[in-house]
Amino acid sequence: MTGTAHHGTAYDRSVIVVGAGPTGLLLAGDLAAAGVPVTLVERRPPGISNLSRAFVVHARTLEQLDARGLADGIEEKGQRLDRLRLFGRLSVDLTTLPSRFNHLLVVPQYEVEKALERRAVEAGVSFAHETEVTGLVQGTDGVTVQVLRRSGEGAEPRPAELSAAYVVGTDGMRSAVRDAVGLPFPGRSVIRSVVLADVRLAEQPDNLLTVNAAGDAFAFIAPFGDGYHRFIGWNRSRNVPDGEPLGLDEIKETARLALGRDYGMHDARWMSRFHSDERQAPAYRVGRVLLAGDAAHVHTPAGGQGMNTGLQDAANLGWKLAAVVNGRAADALLDTYEAERHPVGRAVLRSSGGIVRMAMAKRPWTLAARAGLTTVLDRVAPVRRRAVGQITGIGFAYPAPRGAHPLVGRRVPDVALADGTRLYEVLRAGEFVLILPVGTGHKSDGVQVAHWASDRRTALLVRPDGYAAWAARDVDGGVNSTDFPGEFATYSLR
Repeated sequence: MTGTAHHGTAYDRSVIVVGAGPTGLLLAGDLAAAGVPVTLVERRPPGISNLSRAFVVHARTLEQLDARGLADGIEEKGQRLDRLRLFGRLSVDLTTLPSRFNHLLVVPQYEVEKALERRAVEAGVSFAHETEVTGLVQGTDGVTVQVLRRSGEGAEPRPAELSAAYVVGTDGMRSAVRDAVGLPFPGRSVIRSVVLADVRLAEQPDNLLTVNAAGDAFAFIAPFGDGYHRFIGWNRSRNVPDGEPLGLDEIKETARLALGRDYGMHDARWMSRFHSDERQAPAYRVGRVLLAGDAAHVHTPAGGQGMNTGLQDAANLGWKLAAVVNGRAADALLDTYEAERHPVGRAVLRSSGGIVRMAMAKRPWTLAARAGLTTVLDRVAPVRRRAVGQITGIGFAYPAPRGAHPLVGRRVPDVALADGTRLYEVLRAGEFVLILPVGTGHKSDGVQVAHWASDRRTALLVRPDGYAAWAARDVDGGVNSTDFPGEFATYSLR
């Protein structure tokens, strides 16, 4: 519920993040690293689950992880894929991506969670496990969250209250935070009775990622790295409720239909059935409560964009929320989170839904449309670059004010700097970075200053999340803080 907070409640400058999946862990770690007291509420007991669905980390997400010093360690746990296959016969070369991470990383979600959890613990995040949100009350100064807490194994849950200046719901598709503020979650189920299993294979697939659609079936196989493989499959003719029993024979049949063989699947350690939805909350903010990740949007697994989009939500929100809580920016800065990320979530819904519909095309006109799209993607480089930019996340840009420099709102690549470092190494401090031409001075406080390794004459102010906040050409007479228009640039200079 929402309403007026209890009279007399003392709200400190803290944040409660609900949901300790990848999105919540990254956000909580960012806030704590910026000096914000953070409580991460999670209804599950401690421990990272290995039953996660996500297996793909895209280039833009790897860049964000690099800006936190985590990308190289996660890359060591995964396997790189240089080409992306779409619709069976279209192969897209990822080595041409304008990124240090010009590939797709195949790595289980739990490895990403482990790295993010370690960072969150080291940054000082307070974890509240076995704590379930049952409601919340907003006031002018903060939020009171009602929870049920277990004090130990077998103990009865007891009601309690937690208070903070802001609350962020990163608690998944069935978000208790979203329900508590009364936001609907419009959309629909797109694919029913998707099957998942962790299995051993008697025969190893030829490719790192094995994916195909044939007739009424679709299948995907990816390695865990421990001898097991994750299988995801769907058989249009086997449309049953999620609770219907699932056996290895059904898994193997779906694999044979989609892939032509079952690779000798055996020793399944886990099997499950679920349905895939396309949904998006109409707003990502209600007062002092915000949503991110699957609590804000869910889409089909096609393109592997779910976890990636959530992590990029967190990267956008974290520095803004820290600035507001720490008194370095007005509360209105938080409105830009929804303004920037809601359109991205909508675009991902369209692209992931389009991929799965094209992959499962069956009628003559949809097959013809898929063939035409495949031809265009294969032969028209600008169209292909745009599609790959959207799937990998590096192509998304945020709205810029009228008359702004063309770079404003765009992702800034990991450029080399004059002192031998890289931009994303400097961004690890969580502050704005002002990149100037060599020999140019500055008259501003509160930003990190760096210089181009090249003879470029543009001055560029980079936000903590790696997007351009301000730019100017041919800057030779120095830069000072009054040159930076807009709330993005000035927040850290006060």
